[in-house]
Amino acid sequence: MLRHIVMIQFKDGKAKDVEASKLKMMLENLKSEIPSLFTMEVGLNINTKPSAFDLVLTADFENEMGLNAYRIHPAHKEVLDYLKKVVEKTAVVDYIV
Repeated sequence: MLRHIVMIQFKDGKAKDVEASKLKMMLENLKSEIPSLFTMEVGLNINTKPSAFDLVLTADFENEMGLNAYRIHPAHKEVLDYLKKVVEKTAVVDYIV
């Protein structure tokens, strides 16, 4: 099993909460569209520290091949296009469970 974790920090702005909610919904919709995606959990941050990220995604795949299929899937690419507009910084970790 391969776990994929992404932490996202949005650009500062008045619509930050709206963007986070929209991205959460977009990501959760991927569960029904991408067969190699076993499980996914998306959480919105409640920590108010300046160093905190705004959203975290945890997704599980059978193996690296499944993760790669997710990365190139058209539905995932739509999410990436949205991210390019609203994200300040990301951090990613992929590891074997």
